[in-house]
Amino acid sequence: MSNFITEFKEFAMRGNVMDMAVGVIIGGAFGKIVSSLVSDVIMPLVGKCTGGVDFTNLFVNLGDGEFKTLQEAQDAGAAVLAYGSFIQNIIDFLIIALCIFLMIKGINKISKKKAEEPAPAEEPAPTKDQELLAEIRDLLKNK
Repeated sequence: MSNFITEFKEFAMRGNVMDMAVGVIIGGAFGKIVSSLVSDVIMPLVGKCTGGVDFTNLFVNLGDGEFKTLQEAQDAGAAVLAYGSFIQNIIDFLIIALCIFLMIKGINKISKKKAEEPAPAEEPAPTKDQELLAEIRDLLKNK
């Protein structure tokens, strides 16, 4: 049992696992930020441009009864096809994908600049004259 615990500890403490955990946590927070951007900023603008259409409230009632909003239909337990929520999720996905694309593109651009920076110039190899002078100097020191 202690061997299992040791192996698990080694696995969990590897750099890749810890990096992945940090990435998942930051990704979750980033997703919330982008979802808020979509629902609180972009969708109201889209609604304004489309004449006040609220995508999240678009639905088809598959059962009996008349409902003004999706929430009323769901509260009544009616079968509904909530295609507006689906549209909202597609827009969320596209905006999140765009944000991630732009972020990775920026990171790649920064990484490329670092890779293109010239390495510090190496000192040129000594010429034959300099080598001969160094040998003479060393011989004179040893006398």
